[in-house]
Amino acid sequence: MIPNITRGSRMQGLIRYLAGSGRHNEHVDQHVVAGDDWSELSFTGVELDASVAGELGSYLDNTSRRFGERMRGGNVWHCSLAISREDGVLSDTEWQAIAHEFVERMGFGDADGTKGVCRWAAIRHGRSGEHGEGNDHIHIALNQIRSDGTKAWVWHDYQKAQDVCRQLEHEHGLEELGIENTRSATRGWQPGEREAQARRRARAKLHAESPETSWGTLPVPERQRLTAIQLNADQPRHDLANRIRAAAQTSRDEAGFVRRLRGQGILVRPRFAQGGNDVVTGYSVALKPLYGERPVWYGGGTLARDLRLPRLREAWTTDSFTAASEAGDEWMAAFKGRRVAHPQPGEVPPTPQRVADDIARMNRALSSIDPNDRDTWSQVARSTAGAFASWSRAVEATPGPIAEAARQISRSAQTYRPEQTPARVPRTVMMHAALALSTLQSNGNPVMAQAIMYRQLFSTVLAIQQAMQARGDAYHARITKDALLGELSVIASGLPIPDQTSQPQAQQQVEPHASAARTGKGTFSEAQLQDLVRITHPETSVAAGALTGIRTNPRPQQSGTDREQSHGR
Repeated sequence: MIPNITRGSRMQGLIRYLAGSGRHNEHVDQHVVAGDDWSELSFTGVELDASVAGELGSYLDNTSRRFGERMRGGNVWHCSLAISREDGVLSDTEWQAIAHEFVERMGFGDADGTKGVCRWAAIRHGRSGEHGEGNDHIHIALNQIRSDGTKAWVWHDYQKAQDVCRQLEHEHGLEELGIENTRSATRGWQPGEREAQARRRARAKLHAESPETSWGTLPVPERQRLTAIQLNADQPRHDLANRIRAAAQTSRDEAGFVRRLRGQGILVRPRFAQGGNDVVTGYSVALKPLYGERPVWYGGGTLARDLRLPRLREAWTTDSFTAASEAGDEWMAAFKGRRVAHPQPGEVPPTPQRVADDIARMNRALSSIDPNDRDTWSQVARSTAGAFASWSRAVEATPGPIAEAARQISRSAQTYRPEQTPARVPRTVMMHAALALSTLQSNGNPVMAQAIMYRQLFSTVLAIQQAMQARGDAYHARITKDALLGELSVIASGLPIPDQTSQPQAQQQVEPHASAARTGKGTFSEAQLQDLVRITHPETSVAAGALTGIRTNPRPQQSGTDREQSHGR
């Protein structure tokens, strides 16, 4: 369960938003599921229209007006509680119990009659997301001024909310999302960030194609339509992250990394240490503008934790004065917009069969790695994601299932702390795989070359998933399983079985399962899963049944007399 806390001073505005239609008309069946004694008695089971929302907001805000107390940051404490999509949709009764327990354990109750209570209400309005396809959740709107005029103690409430959510996940049988098990987290992004970039691109495109038309003179619906087209065109964060992964995984040193980044058409600029320009501490990247708009820059660490420059440097073993000097020259060339400082001939990649044999040996070595060796497993996930990113760059004109597989696998690599111990598997294995995958178009039989390497890459991802499951990291085990069931099965549907000459026959075997994957993750039965693993990996004796034990289908709705919610996010 994920808590998200914000503070403010306008209770009426918050309630009107929660009871309204939402930014994209995604709010449905808005209603109160829990609250303090009076709000729960008066507003549960009542349609939350504009007038009722006004009454609720006035009631919750009453103590602030009556006592005239003000808190720093505002009296309104707002927290959304979202469960994993794997947990499906909870009933109103379940959410009511969770809301009461959460508010009480956060210290907003009456403390066994020794304090005045805080007025609060929990509102539910469907799943999150622009189209209602996301997570089931509730919003708790609370006044921090108690009924006796004292102020609620909210010191360290962010951490306390996380602790309480871990308790509630365990008690209510929900998927545990806390970092105590994962010790990693992906970077998030705000919808407004993408909207702003899409708006700039739409405006620049209009000016380039119709210079006589002013953006400001267009009707608002037309501007929104043009912005929506650009919004759906790409995911700049995901695209940039995959390009960086591909460049990093195919580079032997930092200078090569900068050269490969620039070779992909990415704008690159270094971040220098304070007081000079001879020490590079980080970098930013941007996609080249399509229509002359201003580029949007992203720091490597804001795209993903494992793409920060210090993390990338851990994988480059070359540590000499010459290598450092070349890297500095390449960063300065990028900074000043010059050509690469030290051009290098293209590296000859190993053959696909040799790559597959090396990955097979690495996979056998992984069977003896302790699942709790987080440094090794995060490095394996990072390098495997880089190999898939290189593969995507070579064969996908626009990011597709291979790029998405790279993104999902990389989530297990984004740990909070740097590596403390050396990884126990050679880093060069996946670097050679990435090099071979990046040059597929020059291969005489690129489809068969992909098939040869894919089978071993699948086994590597399977080993990562098993390690996540063995150490109790249910979240990353589940999303890695989703990648195996979804993106990797789609990839398999387009590849032949290497030992067979009949490509259509192999496709015919896998395609029924791949079509199920395209309809959405978590749609496979265990029997379909076993068939998929056997078909794509007949030589892997441990593969069959390896993915059992993790829930793939959403929780069924609870039965009961209370109002059930079945709407989408």
